[in-house]
Amino acid sequence: MDTAQTLDADATTAVSSEARQYLTFLLDEAEYGVDILRVREIKGWDTVTPLPNTPEYMRGVMNLRGTIVPIIDLRQRLGLESIAYGPSTVVVVLKVMHEHGSRIMGLVVDAVSDVYNIADTEMKPPPDCIGTISTEFVNSLATVNGKMVIIVDIDQLLNAGELAIAGNPAQ
Repeated sequence: MDTAQTLDADATTAVSSEARQYLTFLLDEAEYGVDILRVREIKGWDTVTPLPNTPEYMRGVMNLRGTIVPIIDLRQRLGLESIAYGPSTVVVVLKVMHEHGSRIMGLVVDAVSDVYNIADTEMKPPPDCIGTISTEFVNSLATVNGKMVIIVDIDQLLNAGELAIAGNPAQ
């Protein structure tokens, strides 16, 4: 019996060493994921300070323990229908890499869903057309517990277009 437990533990270790963890969140009934190592914190929605002459999806900035963090409404950024923020609306604060280093940014999402371990072998490339989301913002797709999870390339998503000039470098 001890041998079987040891074999099971070895098998679990082998699978988990290939897998990475992803924080998933909901937008318009679809589940999206980001590498959990990029997540700095999850906050309930709170008011932000709007900035003039910014894209509509840039809600504004918030002061997070001395760091000014740009807040992006991910629904609007992806071209999805806007909805009123509710009690499950949260801001996922992420570290985003860019050509000059990194910066901290926040994404407003409908709700946080779960944390999944997903093996690289379970990742599939996105099809050429996946609705309103440009494939350049999608790393891969994975099926977890019978549902599709869209793994987002946050670096590409948050460094494209007008956002390339938004935000302060992380300190």
